[in-house]
Amino acid sequence: MQKTIVITALSVISASVIFFGCTQKSTASDAPIADSTTALKQYSGFESQVKWGEHLVSVSGCNDCHTPKKMGAHGPENDSSLLLSGHPAQMPLPDVDLKAIESKGLVVTNLETAWIGPWGVTYSANLTSDSTGIGNWKEDQFIKALREDKWMGLDNTRPILPPMPWEDFRLMTDGELKAIFAYLKSTKPIHNVAPMAQPPMGKKG
Repeated sequence: MQKTIVITALSVISASVIFFGCTQKSTASDAPIADSTTALKQYSGFESQVKWGEHLVSVSGCNDCHTPKKMGAHGPENDSSLLLSGHPAQMPLPDVDLKAIESKGLVVTNLETAWIGPWGVTYSANLTSDSTGIGNWKEDQFIKALREDKWMGLDNTRPILPPMPWEDFRLMTDGELKAIFAYLKSTKPIHNVAPMAQPPMGKKG
């Protein structure tokens, strides 16, 4: 009888140890999965805020205007070495009649980083993490620029000029805009001071 009790007690203890060990292992292995699942839900299926922002920048066409082009096998293509660095500081405008373009209501561009139209001339901004880009920007400044049509996201500044489609970007959620900003802040810094916008020829002087 005593022998039976001892064997039964040992069996219960062994089972408890095995169960407790399995529970600990299961909890430890579940923790990263829970974190990963939370991230996927929080960042619209992407593993991080930066990855989500990178996706939004790609599908929103930001590179169309903010990345300089180089000639490829099928024509102009994004220069990946200058990703999102804006209109190159030393690149001249196309040799066109600015007054004629303005008077006829035309819109002209050559490689999409500089645009000429009735509003004057605009150059795409440097969006990289460099100080000549948005390296010194704050998140709320970025959101204000796109939500309130404020150049550089500052109060008492001029509106953002065409062809920047800020009207579309202002419809994005706070989460989407914050993700884009997080990605831009993570980009390779490229030093490039994009030229300032020019007013229409008729308003100069």
